[in-house]
Amino acid sequence: MKVVSPVRYFDEHMLALARWVAERYVAPLATVLGAMSPPRVAGEEQPHAGGAAGALGAASLPSASLLPSASLRSDPPGSPPTPPAHRPELWSQYLRGSDVARTIGSGAGGFVVRPAPEDEQALVLEAVQGCVEGGRRALVLVPEASPRPATTGALVEAFGERVCVFAGGDARTRYRTWLEIRDGAYDVVVGTRPAVFAPLREVGLIWVSRESHPAHREERAPYYHVRDVAIRRSQLAAAVCVLAAACPSSEAAAMELPVVVPAQRRWPKVEVVRPGTEGRAPRLIRALRETRRAFVYAPVPGYGIAQVCRACSAPAACAACGGMLRAASGEVRCVVCEAPGRCGACGADSFGIRRGGAERVEEWVGRYATVPVARAARPRLPKRSGEVVIGGPEGVRDLGVGDLDLVAVLDADLAARRPGLAARERALAIWMEAVGWARPNGHAIVQSSHPSDPAVQALVRGNPDRFHARERARRAAAGFPVGAPVFRVVGTDALAAAIRGHAPITELTTSLGGRTVCLLALEPGRVPAFGAAMRSLAAAGVVERVEAEPHI
Repeated sequence: MKVVSPVRYFDEHMLALARWVAERYVAPLATVLGAMSPPRVAGEEQPHAGGAAGALGAASLPSASLLPSASLRSDPPGSPPTPPAHRPELWSQYLRGSDVARTIGSGAGGFVVRPAPEDEQALVLEAVQGCVEGGRRALVLVPEASPRPATTGALVEAFGERVCVFAGGDARTRYRTWLEIRDGAYDVVVGTRPAVFAPLREVGLIWVSRESHPAHREERAPYYHVRDVAIRRSQLAAAVCVLAAACPSSEAAAMELPVVVPAQRRWPKVEVVRPGTEGRAPRLIRALRETRRAFVYAPVPGYGIAQVCRACSAPAACAACGGMLRAASGEVRCVVCEAPGRCGACGADSFGIRRGGAERVEEWVGRYATVPVARAARPRLPKRSGEVVIGGPEGVRDLGVGDLDLVAVLDADLAARRPGLAARERALAIWMEAVGWARPNGHAIVQSSHPSDPAVQALVRGNPDRFHARERARRAAAGFPVGAPVFRVVGTDALAAAIRGHAPITELTTSLGGRTVCLLALEPGRVPAFGAAMRSLAAAGVVERVEAEPHI
C-alpha cells in the first residue's frame, strides 16, 4: 500500500525461507518477516545519518536487492589479523572429518559434529577459513551473548574486521549492523538466535554452536528453532550446515546426518561415586584436598530448603501462595512468588532448614580445599593461580579450554526428577560441557546413587548415542516422538473437535480461564494442512493462539 523504507529487506531466497518458517511453525508470514530484521531506524538509511554504515545503506538503495552477487572483501579496511593457517590434520583426527573439510570447500550438506573439548573453537576457525577461502561467507550461531563466548572471541581475533558480531546493542546499532551485513561488508557473521536470518549473501557455511542449548529456541512468535531454520537455509543456499555440540539434541541425532567424532577417545576419566552427607562423598573430599583448579557443579541454588516452622511445627509453606521456601543470601523466600518467608499456618518467620544448595556447598568445600573457593557472580573458569569455583547451570558457558584438574557434578540424581520431557537431556548436555573442562589432563567425579542410569553412563563414556536411543523410545511411549512437530493451541470449545480431524499422534485437551487448550503432536507431513486449518479457524474466531514446540 505504501513504501515503508527504500531498503529492501529480503530477496527471493530469504522470502522462501520466511514462507517455510511460517508454514513449519504455523505463524503469519508478516510475523516471520518482522522477525527477520531488527526494528527500522530511518536515520541509518541516510547518507550522512549514520556515518559509514548510513552511507553503505544509502548507496545500495537504487538496486536494493540481496540477489546480485558481490565478491568477498579481500582488503577490508584497517589491518586485520592474518587469518589462521589451514590445519588439515585437525579434521583428519575425526571420523568423517575429511568429508566435512571437502564439502565446506566445494559442496553442500549437513553434519553433526561432536568436538573434543579442546578443539571446539579450533574446528570453527578451520571450517570458517575453508569457507572463506572457497569464495563464500560463513554464519556462526551461538546461544548466548554474555559473557562473550570463546567461539566469538576466537573468530574476532582470527578474522579481525572481516567478522561482524551481530548480538546485543541498542536499536540504532543493531539496524546499522544489519545494513552493513546486507551490503556485503563482512565475510563472517557470528551472532545469537536472530542472526540465523542475517542478510548475508553467498552463504557457504552455517555453524550452530552448542546446538542443544535451549536458548536456540525463540520464546516468542514465530517460536522457531535455530537448528531447523539453519538446516533449511543451508538447503536453499546450497551451503553446509554443521550442528556442533558435546551432546547434540535428540532432534539433531534423529536427523540421520553424518556424525563427526574424534577418531580416538578424547574424553576425561569420569568416576561415579555414591553421594555422602550433603553430597560430601569421601572420594570427592580427597580430590578437593589435592586439586588446584576445580569446578564444582551444584545445580540447586541457595543454602537449603525450609522444612518445618519452629513456632508451630507445621510443614513449611509460603503464607502467600503455599509454595516451597528456600534459604538464600541470609533470608528465606518463596521460590514461587518470591514473597518473604512466612509460615502458612501461623505467620512466623523462623524455620528449620534442610541444608543443601550452592551456598552450603561453598561452605563445606572451603573446609577441605587448599586453594580459595568462590561462587562466581559471572560465569568464569577458576583462576590460574589456583581456585575452586562453585556454579550451577548458569555457570556452564562457552568459556574455552578449561584445562582443570577436577570437575565435580553433584546431585546428578535430580535430573530424573525434574519436570519436562527434555529435562534429562538438558542435564546431560550441561554435564558434558562442564566435564569437558577437565581436558586435557584432569578428571571428573560424578555423585549418583544410580551409576547405571543411561545419562550417567553417557557422561562416563563421553558418548550420548545410547542415551539418545533410550530417549527416542521414552518420548515415543509418552506420545511425543522425537522429530514430531508439537503445538499448543488456545481457542474456544469448538477447538478440540477441529484438532481431532487432523489425526494427531497425541492430543491432550484441558480448560484454562474459560478457554480450551490443546497440546498435540503431529506427523511432519500433516503440518501444512494443520496450519491452513488453524489460519481459517483463527479468522472464524475459534483459534486465539498457536504456539509451536512448547516446553513440555
